[in-house]
Amino acid sequence: MLPGGLMSGGGGRGGGGLCLLRWLGLRLWSRRGTLVFALLWFGSWLFLNGLVLVHRSILSDYCTDDKSKRILHRLCLEFGEGSVTGDMCEDLCVLGLVEYKRCLYYENGKKVIEARWRGNPIILKSKLENFSSYEPLGILDYQDTAEELSPLDVVFYATLEVRNSLGLAEEDEEDEGGGGGGGGSNSSLARLWGKKLKNRDKSYSRAELASLWSLLQQEEYTFLRVLQDLSTHVAKVLGSCGHFYAVEYLSAGHAWDQNIFSLEEVAVSGLQGPSQTGARGRWAAREMVQRIALSFLDMVWHFDNDFTHKLHLCDIKPENFAIRKDLTVVAIDVDMAFFEPKMRDILDQNCSSDDDCNFFDCSSRCNLNKRRCSPRRRNSNLQVICEKIFRPWFSPTLLGAKAGLPLQVELQRAVQECSETDGGVEEREDGGGGGRGGRGRDVHQRLLNILTRLLQEGEASDEGGGAWETKGHTHTALNF
Repeated sequence: MLPGGLMSGGGGRGGGGLCLLRWLGLRLWSRRGTLVFALLWFGSWLFLNGLVLVHRSILSDYCTDDKSKRILHRLCLEFGEGSVTGDMCEDLCVLGLVEYKRCLYYENGKKVIEARWRGNPIILKSKLENFSSYEPLGILDYQDTAEELSPLDVVFYATLEVRNSLGLAEEDEEDEGGGGGGGGSNSSLARLWGKKLKNRDKSYSRAELASLWSLLQQEEYTFLRVLQDLSTHVAKVLGSCGHFYAVEYLSAGHAWDQNIFSLEEVAVSGLQGPSQTGARGRWAAREMVQRIALSFLDMVWHFDNDFTHKLHLCDIKPENFAIRKDLTVVAIDVDMAFFEPKMRDILDQNCSSDDDCNFFDCSSRCNLNKRRCSPRRRNSNLQVICEKIFRPWFSPTLLGAKAGLPLQVELQRAVQECSETDGGVEEREDGGGGGRGGRGRDVHQRLLNILTRLLQEGEASDEGGGAWETKGHTHTALNF
């Protein structure tokens, strides 16, 4: 009995120990489960709140038709009150000749809208959504009437703003002293603008001055409006109303398109277009690509040499360019285009390595002794265009069977060399310049020669081929 009793008693104590362990395990699991549940709840709360914030942010910057129409309606109310004006205000707000199509872009107040003006497609733009967001012209606060401002006063203030916007204000003394190295003078840009403003008999109204001042505060408007009379490679400003301005509608390029640009609607003498079937249609598209490449080279040369200061493109991608029907390449987004003085200010920064001296597609080198980026750009417009546009165009994959032809092989090698050649001028320790700009010009000339020979071969082998001439472009008179 004793052993049995001992066994029985021991079994009871063992059972009690198991119960205690189970109880402790449940308590521990309960605490752990509570902690896990609390963490999951807190994480879900953070996620949902973050989702709401992101959703609100997306909706606030979302490009909607309703919001775009409200912005234009508010602009028309301001026109009706006499606060703003412009050569397209009456068509937009009274006659209904501006037809809204869709919103293309909206971020941080910048608005881009597709519309039709008197049946022609246009793009409406403004850097800021509201007219009241722009700085007012301070001189109006000290004038009893706007008529007291003479055209010379308007020229003076507009010229100062144009120079500041283009980053040329600090270069006036250099220009007067013969500084710079181009074929023209950047100070003449402001003079050209001033001359157009001065060619007016009557005074400017307050609405005209306020509208003009809001436009001059938009760097892209100033850039396009001034340069469109000097270059065929920038989009044309067609008109404006208040702080919104209209530019010509051009279909932008796309990185996913092997030709980058849509070639179906172009009209070039001697070519029937890529709509043809078979090998001739494919080769017609290749000829168009070669001519577009020649236009890119012409644009690069123009921006490098036809002004006192080089014009640097710091955001080179297919979406920022378009082509006209005669295959002229046009820069349609110039928010990241800078003349040399402003480019130097941007690059002249503290650094610890060359990576700190990159500003999008514009780069320089870091002087480790001074821990300062060189203010001179190391690469060039041509180098980046060769890397991002020409290399995909003239790759053996796209050229197919013609990739092995001698001229095509030579073109591929030239494009490769171009993409690896720094076209800027590198400063030496003694402050002098290097000779790399000359090498860049050599590469440019080589590409020009090869593409011209390719076109000549294509025309010689085509019975209907003819010489291609760049069509002239008419320039509109100054309008706000």
